Amino acid sequence: MDKYSKQLQDEIPDFEEQNSVERRSELDISSTVSVVSIHGWKQVLGIVAVAVVVIGGWEIAVRLFKVPEFVFPTPSAIITALITSMPTVYPHFFITLGELLSGFVIGASIGLFLAAVLTQVPYLEKIITPYILLLITTPTIALVPLLMLRMGFTIWPRIIAVSLASGPMVMINSVTGFRRTDLAKIALAKSYGATTFQIFLKIRFPLALPMINVGLLVGGIFGLITAVGADMVGGKMGLGNRISYYSSLARMANFFAVILLISAIGISIWIVVAAVGKKWASWQE
Repeated sequence: MDKYSKQLQDEIPDFEEQNSVERRSELDISSTVSVVSIHGWKQVLGIVAVAVVVIGGWEIAVRLFKVPEFVFPTPSAIITALITSMPTVYPHFFITLGELLSGFVIGASIGLFLAAVLTQVPYLEKIITPYILLLITTPTIALVPLLMLRMGFTIWPRIIAVSLASGPMVMINSVTGFRRTDLAKIALAKSYGATTFQIFLKIRFPLALPMINVGLLVGGIFGLITAVGADMVGGKMGLGNRISYYSSLARMANFFAVILLISAIGISIWIVVAAVGKKWASWQE
């Protein structure tokens, strides 16, 4: 009996391991979310040590080889320029941030709405998909001069460009999330008389939250790139305008200071979206 019992026990699958494998096979954002919160002094010391080595090595190498500041500045010169030029850069910072937030909210809202409609009406997907692919493959920065011919040198052409860059990313990832719904749950809900809207609100939308979060993250980064590029193409204000201005004067310390501000915006987008995604989709882990 012991021999057969052991053989039977070996043949019984471990459902916990199977479920964990299936969960890891899907798109999981927990690895990116976990970096938002730092646990323990070892991680803090490791991050600080890497920063000291990189920044210190950069400073020593530039000074040792006597690289001119207009070619490659030292980190200390960049920090000094960041502090001294803040009064003049602040207005441009908030202009770019306003373009990004306004365009992202508009584009993400439209993209999420279109994703919900396409999921419920598959026929429309065949009609709209070619135009969405056209928006994705076309650099929206190239549309800024055309929009400025119609709207003038205002902030609206840049907001529209950010919306066109971020909206399709949110839509594509949201559609993928809406389609990953368990059909057995939908059938069970229909058997209890649930309406299409109730199924979407209670089943499809909660299960699609991880992919929606990924779409928001990608859309935010694409929107930031487009906002900076639009400022460089035709904006009188904005961080992109400052990049063009400082590079034309070979003021590389100020140039890298503006790059540092743009990187700070991008990191903030990642932290905020990842934190929201952790709250939304942590129950699926």
